[in-house]
Amino acid sequence: MCGIAGMIRLSGEPIPFRSSGLAAMNELLRHRGPDGEGSWIHSSGSVGFTHRRLSIIDLVTGQQPMTDSAGNWITYNGEIYNYIELREAMGGLAKFRTTSDTEVILRSYERNGRDCLNDLRGMFAFALWDERRRTLFCARDRFGIKPFYYAVADGIFFFASEVKALLPFVPAIETDVDGLKDYLTFQFCLGGKTLFKGVRELPAGHFLEIRDGNLTVQRYWDVHYRTDWDHTMAYFSDHTRALLDESVDLHLRSDVPVGAYMSGGLDSSIVATLASRHRKALLGFNGKFPEGDAYDESRYARDVAAECGFTLHEATITREDFVDSIEKVIYHLDYPVAGPGSFPQFIVSRLAAVHRKVVLGGQGGDEIFGGYARYLIAYFEQCIKAAIEGTTSSGNFVVTYESIIPNLTSLRAYKPLLKEFWQEGLFDELDRRYFRLINRANTLGSEVNWELLGAYEPFETFREIFRGANVGKQSYFDSMTHFDFKTLLPALLQVEDRVSMAHGLESRVPFLDHPIVELAATMPADVKFKDGHMKHVLRESLAPLLPASVRERTDKMGFPVPLQEWLKQPGTVREFVRDIFSSRQARDRALINNRDVLTGIDSEPLYGRKIWGLLSLELWQRTFHDRSADFRRLAREEVVS
Repeated sequence: MCGIAGMIRLSGEPIPFRSSGLAAMNELLRHRGPDGEGSWIHSSGSVGFTHRRLSIIDLVTGQQPMTDSAGNWITYNGEIYNYIELREAMGGLAKFRTTSDTEVILRSYERNGRDCLNDLRGMFAFALWDERRRTLFCARDRFGIKPFYYAVADGIFFFASEVKALLPFVPAIETDVDGLKDYLTFQFCLGGKTLFKGVRELPAGHFLEIRDGNLTVQRYWDVHYRTDWDHTMAYFSDHTRALLDESVDLHLRSDVPVGAYMSGGLDSSIVATLASRHRKALLGFNGKFPEGDAYDESRYARDVAAECGFTLHEATITREDFVDSIEKVIYHLDYPVAGPGSFPQFIVSRLAAVHRKVVLGGQGGDEIFGGYARYLIAYFEQCIKAAIEGTTSSGNFVVTYESIIPNLTSLRAYKPLLKEFWQEGLFDELDRRYFRLINRANTLGSEVNWELLGAYEPFETFREIFRGANVGKQSYFDSMTHFDFKTLLPALLQVEDRVSMAHGLESRVPFLDHPIVELAATMPADVKFKDGHMKHVLRESLAPLLPASVRERTDKMGFPVPLQEWLKQPGTVREFVRDIFSSRQARDRALINNRDVLTGIDSEPLYGRKIWGLLSLELWQRTFHDRSADFRRLAREEVVS
């Protein structure tokens, strides 16, 4: 796990500021790799890489950038968990100069070119200079676990693990208004956009090449929903358990001790339990708020730790932590995404980094196996519609409304969402109904100067993904989970990467192993969603391993933050938030009317996500836009040596 950055002049001519530019990028990524650094510049002066190292595998000879016998060079961030098997297939350790997975990528590329990506099992983002073809080859893992951003300015292509390392080189720090519309709608961006004008994100499962000055981006992997009707629930349950156990075992490969996030929920508990079967003396890490049981799952995490023989470290997160840390969180995130859970994740990661360099987590289970309550809400509406119209036997419905009814108690905490969801558009087209369920912009009004945001409609991009050609037309459930897998999951993984790497901590996600994802994509929807039971196959296959308290839970908490409670009470958080929105810079924003936001804090009960979305957006502008001069001081005009 590391930080990578670099540049290439598209014309092939030397970059005059190459050494100082790479040094600036390296410094901005320092937190990602406290164990070492390195840079390489091609003899032509037209290409340069830099690297920050967090030593996890091959602590002695794994320094980067790394070269091979063919003159290729790589800067790489991530872990290839099957590197030992790939190395054996290429002649064994005797044929290699190091014991690192980095060299395995280099050798695999030398043998197979682009097709090497098909063999890599893990999380990765890398840039590789192909000396023979005079080509820059960059790639990102199948799910977007590891980040890769890029920009082109003055004929130079820049790339980095984090956007902040690109900002000294973009012409100006400006907001991408299409990206902002996406953010206001979903709290993440779609289609490779970011909130920074001129900065793009290489999509998950894609590679990028630059050759003869031409830049191309191409997909190399995708998930396809081809329903397997030939096998039983028992088959899918057995294979899920076997593949996840194998994945956890592979994810434990490390030359340093490993720990685990333990939220107390189903997914992280499964990962921690399986990990304990392969390695003893693991440490667990949990975060809780002192505001009561609604914000504290630690009792469940303690039960798992006791069952597995873990030592559990707990962080009690306070409102003072919020005030002290939230601006740091936004800085490390690069832009506001996903939700307030990034703040407590940041605090728990800080605790974990004191004791471990590597932790396992449960990210991905909800998107793969269907774990969000909104799936049940949306599906319940369509079941009612089908019952009224007499179309429940059409093939579109994997469960009946009668079988869903006993499970609706899990929606008790979602009554405000249900009330808003059913205000209008009841029984409308499936894509429009799911869009309404996830659309965050429908709670926004005069806080946003919509007339300045242009004609782009996020719904059209949403619909293209929701109706994707690789999703079966017969399953509403698959369409919903597919959209979240393609969009929400990468946004959550961006948070996972940033809040851990802010502390020099590697976070691994065993659910996101492509054999598991590809198996889940073949499951009939009623295997994953039988009788309205979310993540049914996962519970069937692995819940028996868990303590009864976790196995029998019917609630789902995520990582809720008592932000709304804090804002209702006079004190530290309320005054902090009021001060943020009261500043001259905040009141003078062109795109966001923060004067109305400030009025709303006092006069209306703002939804937690609404105020979080606007607060993190203002902190983002304060952190990056208002400090553009600080980044420009690192720009090439001022760092030429």
